[in-house]
Amino acid sequence: MTLVETQRFVPPGLDHPAEPLKALRFLRTLVRNPLETWPEALFHERLQWLGFAGRPLLFVMDPAMVEEVLVSKAEVFPKAPIVQRAIGAAVGNKSIFTAEGADWRWQRRASSPPFRHGTILGFVPAMAQAAEAAAERLRGVPAGETVDISEAMMATTFDVIVETMLSGRGSFDTERFGAQISHYFETVGWIAAITVLRLPTWMPYPGKRRARAGNRFLKAEMTRVIAERRASPGTTPDLLDFLIAAADPETGRAMTDLELADNLLTFVVAGHETTALALTWALWLTANAPEVEGRVLEEIAAVAGEATIDASHVDRLAYTKQVIQEAMRLFPPAPLIPRIAAEDVTVGGETVAARTPVYVPVYAIHRHRLIWDDPESFDPDRFSPERSKGRHRGAYLPFGAGPRICIGASFAQVEAVVIFATLMRALRFMPVPGHRPKPNTRLTLRPDGGMPMRVARR
Repeated sequence: MTLVETQRFVPPGLDHPAEPLKALRFLRTLVRNPLETWPEALFHERLQWLGFAGRPLLFVMDPAMVEEVLVSKAEVFPKAPIVQRAIGAAVGNKSIFTAEGADWRWQRRASSPPFRHGTILGFVPAMAQAAEAAAERLRGVPAGETVDISEAMMATTFDVIVETMLSGRGSFDTERFGAQISHYFETVGWIAAITVLRLPTWMPYPGKRRARAGNRFLKAEMTRVIAERRASPGTTPDLLDFLIAAADPETGRAMTDLELADNLLTFVVAGHETTALALTWALWLTANAPEVEGRVLEEIAAVAGEATIDASHVDRLAYTKQVIQEAMRLFPPAPLIPRIAAEDVTVGGETVAARTPVYVPVYAIHRHRLIWDDPESFDPDRFSPERSKGRHRGAYLPFGAGPRICIGASFAQVEAVVIFATLMRALRFMPVPGHRPKPNTRLTLRPDGGMPMRVARR
């Protein structure tokens, strides 16, 4: 083992039970942090059958089996009911994320053009502007004080969404918008427990009333924005204009205002949340790995110098992108992909009966001992072209896979590179001694209690 290998940073992990948890402890843990219910076997077995209340469910970790579930047999494995109950309540059931079958297919076809790489590169100036504004805000933090980097990144990526989707014309109360999203996410553990117990949707639980009020506010904001845009179209098209003008190339069908509202809310919530979390974890990991930090700074200086990060720099910031990819491996923004078997089916030689929940535990796959060398360590070089060659596509799933892969994946990756490079060049990020951030899944993988760090000018 080389000296470099012995110095790789290993972030603190979670304690996973050696055996599946008993019912009462399972439910208590599920409400607190669903990740902590996952048994240790998920990190070294190819599949794992579990059961609760007499109902079997299957966790699939083997990359070839993952590919069957998400790619080759995707039609047999629609999204599980928990997606509708947990996410549909937040963003609506008419969006590209929650729709199924023909409703999903035509929306996907109609929505794809604005997410092509060339179009996304046209949004880089807005991304860079938001990153520069964030750097300026962080420069104002008094020396020695801590700042919650997760909140700072949420604000930054929200600025990007407002500029790229709404040309800065959304007039959003950013703080209230973010707070309402967080209030809803805090209730997800309860929603998961109620779904597992197969209890009716009207069941009360802590925070439900506040979350419902927040959802009404978010949807009302989307409806208002769409009405304003229809009344006063912009001169330069943004992503909302693209969605309004979008039509299914096969049928000519356009989105209704309800479908537009659900999709806009989906892109706003998912688009800013997931990228912000990738940036949060990347900044913290890099702050704990001086050699990685040095290589990032050298690359930025060689590619961009002191110039504002622009579209011509993005593809050349290769190592910077690897850092973000590795952060999303260790802390995938979406740590679980829930599916359900629509019919009796065989996966990897395993017989799966109709209506069986089938889970793809992304967090466990990304740390799986049979898939990755030294899986717990922070090593951006594992995404170099040489080491990535031949890697099974079912081994790395930060944006899912197959026909339901995240439509905004390219947008998120470009955005993350632009913001990360801009912030790293401007500021030094320092971990708070003794702070051990704990990943907690609330639909997305957030650091429990935020990510306090110190910042200083370069």
